[in-house]
Amino acid sequence: EVKSVSHVIEEKGTRLRLTVTDTPGFGDQINNENCWLPILEYINEQYEKYLSEEQSVTRKKHIPDTRVHCCLYFVPPTGHSLTPLDVEFMKRLDKCVNIVPVIAKADTLTLEERSNFKQRIREDLQKHGISVYPVQEFEDDPEETVLNNKIRASIPFAVVGSDKQHTVNGRTVYGRQTQWGLVEVENRHHCEFPDLRDMLIRTHMQDLVEVTKTVHYENFRHERLQARHGHMNGHSMNIVNLNESSL
Repeated sequence: EVKSVSHVIEEKGTRLRLTVTDTPGFGDQINNENCWLPILEYINEQYEKYLSEEQSVTRKKHIPDTRVHCCLYFVPPTGHSLTPLDVEFMKRLDKCVNIVPVIAKADTLTLEERSNFKQRIREDLQKHGISVYPVQEFEDDPEETVLNNKIRASIPFAVVGSDKQHTVNGRTVYGRQTQWGLVEVENRHHCEFPDLRDMLIRTHMQDLVEVTKTVHYENFRHERLQARHGHMNGHSMNIVNLNESSL
């Protein structure tokens, strides 16, 4: 199941419409064979909508952009490594969208466990040839490379989430209350949610859109038009899973 919710966020007079798409239940079945197909189909459907608008004779001046610019891939805090399902899905996912891996409920790990878990995940990503954002080959600015190297060293981001408010020294904060104390969501000493938020909203938002446009959408567009051309020439082509052609 794929669910989308849109919000309007505003900072310093700038308004932005942000759409968050959730996929509850992914990987929870006894048989998870091809469980990633609805998600890949949803991503490709958004590309197809955009392509149709681009090619319309009476296309709009500003085409509504429902393309998925970033996928936050949540990894359970097992402390071990990526599961075979994680690997198989991300190998398909990185062909069509920017992936940012995230460790969920990171407060269940000690600092040492968290550090070791992050390192094992990075090793798994490299071992299986999975590209995650930011991708180094798309960089051409030395300053950008320095910033992105810091981000790559932090991936996967270890985050904690909560919608509960607490008062700490006169401040109202979001956090998770445990018997050992309060884990603050926006405290960099407690988790890496602030780093993830800053990357997505403040420092790399435009770049995420640009990489989607020039890499992932362009790949889809090329394969889609090539498939149409092949069909017009009498050659039937299966284009259901366009992004799996390079696996």
